[in-house]
Formats: sequence, C-alpha cells, structure tokens
Amino acid sequence: MTTLTWVVEGTYLESCNCEAICPCRRIGGVPGGRSTHGICMGALSWRIERGNADGLDLGGLAVALVCRYDDDEPGSPWRFTLHVDDRAGEEQRAALTGIFLGRSGGGPRVQGLPWVRKPATLLAVEASRIELEHRSERRFLRVADRVTLTIRGPVETDQTVSCIVPGHDRQGMELYAEELRVDDGAFEAEFRGNCAFTSGFSYRSDE
Repeated sequence: MTTLTWVVEGTYLESCNCEAICPCRRIGGVPGGRSTHGICMGALSWRIERGNADGLDLGGLAVALVCRYDDDEPGSPWRFTLHVDDRAGEEQRAALTGIFLGRSGGGPRVQGLPWVRKPATLLAVEASRIELEHRSERRFLRVADRVTLTIRGPVETDQTVSCIVPGHDRQGMELYAEELRVDDGAFEAEFRGNCAFTSGFSYRSDE
C-alpha cells in the first residue's frame, strides 16, 4: 500500500439495474439488502471539485467505475473496470488509481468500499474521456463510447436515503434513470427507468 497524503471531494452519481429506491441503500436509517434482481450491474462516477495528493492538484478531474456482482456468489465478489479521466497527466492518473482502488490508504470510508473490502477482480484501468454533470436537474454521465447515463428525475420520498460509496453519513437523492447503457468489454446492457443516486463525497488519507 502506497503512503500518500491526499484528499478528494466533490460530487457523486451512480446508476444500476435495480429498481428505485435501490434496495442496497440505507432507507430511513434501515440497512439495505439484496439487489432487486440478485445480479447488480452499474456505473459509478465521481467529479473531483477539490483534491490533491502530496501537493499534486487533482481538482476538476473525474473517475468512473463499471461493475457487476452476484448476490448468490459466495462473498458476492465485484468484477469492475476503473476509468480515469484522460485529461489527467501520468502522475495524476497514478494518484487517482491508487486512491480509488484503496491502495493509497484512507480510513474506513475508503477501505470499506465494496470493491476494496470484498473479493474483487479488477479487469482494467483505462484512461477515458469522461463527461458528466452531477449538479443540474439534467444530470448525466458519458464515458467515451462505453457508458451513457441520463436522469429522468428524482424519486419522491419522505425517507432519508444514503449509499455506502459516498458514505452513510451523507444524505443523498434517489433518482430515476432515463437510460443507462453500458458497452464496456465484459459489461453490456441497457436499462430504462431503473435507479440512480447522487450526493456529495469526501475521501481522505487521514480519516
């Protein structure tokens, strides 16, 4: 594990094939459970608004992850590909890869990410064009020609909703996806009207 002093903060958007509200979330403080269909496939994204690693600026860059797991496979191991912003320089890409794979330390929030704490197969790390908008009403994510996610609108609920990836201490907003299309090597699928989620995030090496 590489020793770095780092922080990354910004916005988070994800979508998977589960029905909204995704049963994996914590809803009204109640822990989540199995995915809707037993097999979960989705795309996660982070826009770093502020960040650095040992003084190296990471602000303005993005990271995305495409994943799949099966609830009925022992340990429900993740298979995933990590996409790192192709605008990043070599040192920036290396820093972001280490952070988001959990190889550069971090406290319980980072080390508790499912693909870090559970059995997992990393299929590839790729420098990719990542375009995203997490804050406006028409949120979206595009990863080269591999992933397209557009959002229809929020789910109406009076319950608090949180997700383990940004952290359950951060209340987020459950959304309906207009479309999630994935054509990324081992992952190929298209969904409409499925779940999505957005919130802020903050990961640090010194949590």
